[in-house]
Amino acid sequence: MKMILMLIMLTFAVAAHALLPKVTMNFEQKPTAGMSSWYGTFHQGRRTASGARFNRDSYTCASRTYRLGTKLLVRFPTKGTFVVVTVTDHGPYRHPDRVLDLSERAAKILGLRPYGIGFVEITPLHILGGM
Repeated sequence: MKMILMLIMLTFAVAAHALLPKVTMNFEQKPTAGMSSWYGTFHQGRRTASGARFNRDSYTCASRTYRLGTKLLVRFPTKGTFVVVTVTDHGPYRHPDRVLDLSERAAKILGLRPYGIGFVEITPLHILGGM
């Protein structure tokens, strides 16, 4: 009886694991790097290119090179911190030398917020499978 119960539990665990999205690193493309800034209160509530309203407390960013909806692993080597953000907007346009505009929350987690701008490394993540 215990053996049958364990087999049933194992079957459900394997099935549940198969439904989870799988996140992998994109090793075909080297991480990009460059200067990043952040945006917050002034843009709060405005529509982004994705159609969603900007929320400075979300883990989002604006990028000219990555498609909307792309998940990015952003690393701030100065502090050794990282965060995963979703591209929800296009930009930054005011400063063409910058590669990303991070939400205020993402910049705060990275430790970049007090500096205003900083050098970051970016690695795109791919979601495989899905529900």
